[in-house]
Amino acid sequence: MITSYKTVYLGGEGEITEKKSRFIATVEPVHREEEALAFVERMRKKYWNASHNCWAYVIGQTPQLERCSDDGEPGGTAGRPMLDVLLGEALHNTAVVVTRYFGGTLLGTGGLVRAYSKAVQTGLSQSAIIEKQYANKLAICTDYNGIGKIQYILAQSGITTLSSDYTDQVRLEILVPVEQTAQIQEKLTEGTNGRAQIRPLDTCWYALYQGEILLFPEE
Repeated sequence: MITSYKTVYLGGEGEITEKKSRFIATVEPVHREEEALAFVERMRKKYWNASHNCWAYVIGQTPQLERCSDDGEPGGTAGRPMLDVLLGEALHNTAVVVTRYFGGTLLGTGGLVRAYSKAVQTGLSQSAIIEKQYANKLAICTDYNGIGKIQYILAQSGITTLSSDYTDQVRLEILVPVEQTAQIQEKLTEGTNGRAQIRPLDTCWYALYQGEILLFPEE
């Protein structure tokens, strides 16, 4: 099982022009093939008068489902280059449709490959891309003498605190990447001479976006 991967959080749209042909790239996050196909169909209806609506998507963590279509362009000049951009960016659960309005000038095989690749890159540049990490939620209970040391350890390790409750004791809920969990538990136990009570809660996926913590359910 992988413990982190890149994906699109918010889709976007980008456009380029090559020899008077317009290439409009629309990017969208997807989690199942049915969602990806429905997205492609929506774009076909939206751009019903376009010359081509080429598409590509990658779904899953690993192994991945990879699909693409040239939609009438010469074989291998659109869908595969688009898919290669997604794979090159190591993106998961992402779909892209590039709509072309023909401008009257043939681009040639190499020109098409470059145009469709560039369009996808432009669309991705207008999208919000995040890195999801698999993490354990832990509850920590300690007395007031131990909280300073705990906060120092968490800050030094870059661990996120989700909530804190100060009553007769201090209770923290923290988010720890799975690969760091054993090490953090050991540091907290040693740092407080065993006074801190550490209890596992559940697991989740999370990401940081514009300084905020995004939590996602199990996948």
